[in-house]
Amino acid sequence: MEKREFDVVILGGGPGGLSAGLYAARGELSVGVVDVSMFGGQPSNYLELENYPGFKRIGGYELMEQFEEHADMFGVEKFPMQEIESVDLVSSPKIIKTKQVEFAAKSVILATGAKPMKLGVKGELEFAGRGVSYCAVCDGAFYKNKIVTVVGGGNSAIEEAIYLTQFASKVYVVHRRDELRADKIIQMRAFNNSKIEFIFDSVVEEICGDELVNKIIIKNVKTGLMSEIATNGVFPYIGIVPNVEYINGQIAQDSKGFILTDETMRTSQEGVYAIGDVRNTPLRQVITATADGAIAAVYATKYVQIQKEVTV
Repeated sequence: MEKREFDVVILGGGPGGLSAGLYAARGELSVGVVDVSMFGGQPSNYLELENYPGFKRIGGYELMEQFEEHADMFGVEKFPMQEIESVDLVSSPKIIKTKQVEFAAKSVILATGAKPMKLGVKGELEFAGRGVSYCAVCDGAFYKNKIVTVVGGGNSAIEEAIYLTQFASKVYVVHRRDELRADKIIQMRAFNNSKIEFIFDSVVEEICGDELVNKIIIKNVKTGLMSEIATNGVFPYIGIVPNVEYINGQIAQDSKGFILTDETMRTSQEGVYAIGDVRNTPLRQVITATADGAIAAVYATKYVQIQKEVTV
């Protein structure tokens, strides 16, 4: 197994991780960014963003390509497609082992992000990839002239419902409350789209089909009445859970598993910082992840510099 040593190892190559890498490298630290997949994180799957300053409208993949190129300019070493086996945040140095490389680092920045929350209903796992999808941009084109259902009422759910109208003949939006949580401007776009039909005060009880999804059973949470909706696809957007499988128990987390940090992004473990969607934060956006990354890198740089002075 190859062994590599860095001042800072960043787990996660999304906007937060790449931002942290850029700032840490500019602080003259050796930096390695490790990701279990390709770089770019969730924004790479976004059709477009229109709320990232400086770009009136830009494709998510295009924006993350520019992040990556910027990090390359400062010599950040990248390790994509690394299957992580273990993460030791307590030892000194910190040790991250993948199938291919063992990384030793004075400081670690956790930018592992979050993943979509499952509905937890019958049929969801059985029809994953056969009518159940968590990425409209990835799979929307498979539903040309078909009926699809989006579950959720936040920004992600409504934005994806609007996106799906480019392909689907009809898009149902099932939401457990009587009003949406999405920003008003996004709500208005959806309400003005003739292809979208809203079903409020309802939850999905079961996803049904043969080889592929062909209907869902929903329940009205106020009346208890059950009904069926014919649909070819189900896209759940009901929330996210943090990617913390390899770090549980080593640092303080909230009741949902999100990592607790202070204003410098420092965790309960010395030399370990957390940024972006994986931490307990009031807003999860590309811009807040990049800001988190900058803050964490600046303070990680200070931490590493002190460690170097102590060992001299």
